[in-house]
Amino acid sequence: MYKLRPYQSEAKQAILDEWNKGQRKTLIVLPTGCGKTVVFSAVTENQVSLGHRVLIMAHRGELLDQAADKLKAATGIDSVLEKADSTSLYSLMPVTVGSVQSMAQPKRLGQFPHDYFQDIIVDEAHHCLSDTYQRVLEHFPQANILGVTATPDRGDMQNLGEYFDSKAYEYSMIQAIRDGYLCPIKAQMIPLKLDIQNVGISNGDYSAGEIGHALEPYLHQIAAEMKEHCKGRKTVVFLPLIAISQKFCRILNDIGFNAAEVNGGSEDRAEILADFDNGKYDVLCNSMLLTEGWDCPSVDCIVVLRLTKNRSLYQQIVGRGLRLFPGKKNLLLLDFLWLTTRHDLCKPSSLISKNEEIAELIDKEIKEQGEADLIEAEENAERNVLAEREESLAEELRKLRTRQRKFVDPLQYALSIAAEDLATYTPTFEWEKREPTQAQLSLLSKRGIDSEVITSAGFASMLIDKLIRRQQAGLSTPKQIRLLERYGFREVGTWEFSQASKIISILANHGWRVPYGLVPQGYRPN
Repeated sequence: MYKLRPYQSEAKQAILDEWNKGQRKTLIVLPTGCGKTVVFSAVTENQVSLGHRVLIMAHRGELLDQAADKLKAATGIDSVLEKADSTSLYSLMPVTVGSVQSMAQPKRLGQFPHDYFQDIIVDEAHHCLSDTYQRVLEHFPQANILGVTATPDRGDMQNLGEYFDSKAYEYSMIQAIRDGYLCPIKAQMIPLKLDIQNVGISNGDYSAGEIGHALEPYLHQIAAEMKEHCKGRKTVVFLPLIAISQKFCRILNDIGFNAAEVNGGSEDRAEILADFDNGKYDVLCNSMLLTEGWDCPSVDCIVVLRLTKNRSLYQQIVGRGLRLFPGKKNLLLLDFLWLTTRHDLCKPSSLISKNEEIAELIDKEIKEQGEADLIEAEENAERNVLAEREESLAEELRKLRTRQRKFVDPLQYALSIAAEDLATYTPTFEWEKREPTQAQLSLLSKRGIDSEVITSAGFASMLIDKLIRRQQAGLSTPKQIRLLERYGFREVGTWEFSQASKIISILANHGWRVPYGLVPQGYRPN
């Protein structure tokens, strides 16, 4: 049996709360390596205790096996398989683990009454918008739906928002690393210029075939760089084509690595993966086979040679190396300097950056240093962006700060606390687009936020969440920010509550004047 981590318990409760509120189709976002299977197993256990039948659905056999095994280990509940010749129809077991390809077959699906399952869980929920998944989900119109996915980009969320009613819970990769549940990432830029200017797009992403052709002349150089940087590390290399993967594996072995290659046609795939896990090989090459449904926590180096513009896919690739393991200090992410003017190419900064501006600063720091801690680079970039944004919006913010008003403008607040997601917020789900409730507006007003300019329930909800989390973390309040910024103090949103209180007390003791020697614009609390 598993003891849920704090964020896993929060996610479970958030899901149940959404269902209880009538948000029948809800979504959780957890980065790879944070135990999404444990979370939906705990939810399944709760629903089974209510007498429900639960369907856990996935698109690959490995994911089905993983779900069944983790459900058994975490809760003790056995499940029945719905795939090929195996059927769960009228089984005494309350949980079905089903292949979407099998479930969606009209003849098979038609045998199930429309109320047969009360709850449906979709693993890797970004696939659920396909016709195959939708056919199954529409067959059970009253079932609660839970979608589980790794952190998607904004485009993915907008698409998922067309089907799901809400996002019950999100736990970011940055927070997981800071909390110690995922290992730190060291990103290293290798100055090897690979020309992809003329690589075309196929099915919404860079053409694998064209990437392979562009990559092939550089394979020996890449292998030589890996020999220098990957020594002593357990490395997984993601390549665009099986033929390129096999060729690169041979090159690595020729220069002294113990490398193996796996692909969809490998008859001894399970044996190779087990040998890699046990240390027989130090490098494993694959052509995008291992992005889902495979875990090897001891992996501590990822080399991405399959270019992509799909942020979710990139995060899944890197996620193969983020799990904790005894003796593992960090994940080394090797990034090569692709020669291109395209801005949609995923790079290490794509894992954590909130926008292109921050991404460019992160990439710049990695290039200048050669190797950089990704979280530290992100924090430095956010500070720089905050300072630049305050400078560019200085006049507007000056008016907001000096205006004799009782409340803090949300834009001012977002910039003061370096909340890029708040400053650039766009409603995704239908409920987010509705008008804010009176309860939301009243709470925000009490906290010192100007509620008159808040136009959506989603924005109000995000503001409230920020306020609560900042209060729990002991950070400055909107009223403190408003007061101190009127005196010219900067970045008060990054201060602790006690630090802001100290300066306010000093001002009060001096008749609400700035004492001699205290320069607000340059002041930073210790």
